[in-house]
This record gives sequence, structure tokens and C-alpha cells, in this order.
Amino acid sequence: MSAEEDLEQFEAGIELALYQEYRAVLPMFRYAIETERRFYLANGVDLKKHEENSSEWMELILEDAWVWDMYRPARFAASVRVLTTKDINIEVLPEKDL
Repeated sequence: MSAEEDLEQFEAGIELALYQEYRAVLPMFRYAIETERRFYLANGVDLKKHEENSSEWMELILEDAWVWDMYRPARFAASVRVLTTKDINIEVLPEKDL
């Protein structure tokens, strides 16, 4: 096996573990949020639109969040702040029966 194949196999393993973690934590959250850079799960979402000098940008504050990022050692965060000029998609997840 070449070093490139080893790296691809390693990354595939990390991606599978991340997907399995996502499936396990999904029922704990109310919202799924997608930005141009990341995917998040959160229980609190606050989106504010800002306008300055004919330009627009958005500030997104997430509370009690989980971040889809295979390179982060800790994916849970108490609070996340995202500043962007790109689209943000926020989806309310269906409630789960306990």
C-alpha cells in the first residue's frame, strides 16, 4: 500500500466514525444548520442580518451545538458564532417521541 492509499483509508475511517457519531447525537438537537463552511446541529439559533455601507452580512449564534468537522477533537460546543456573507440554511428537525 502506498502512503496515499494509507491516507485515503485513514480518512475514510474518520468519516465513517463521524457519520456514526452524527447519527447517535442527532436526536439530541432541534435544528440542523448548514453554512458555506460547516454543518451544525444545535438547540438554539439566533440569526441577525447586518447592513453596512451597502454590504450585507449575517451573524449566526448557535447554542448547545455539535459541529460536523472530522479534524476537531471536540465537536460539542456551548456556543458558536458564525459571520458570513453567504447563504445559511436552517432546518427545524422533527420532534422525536421518547
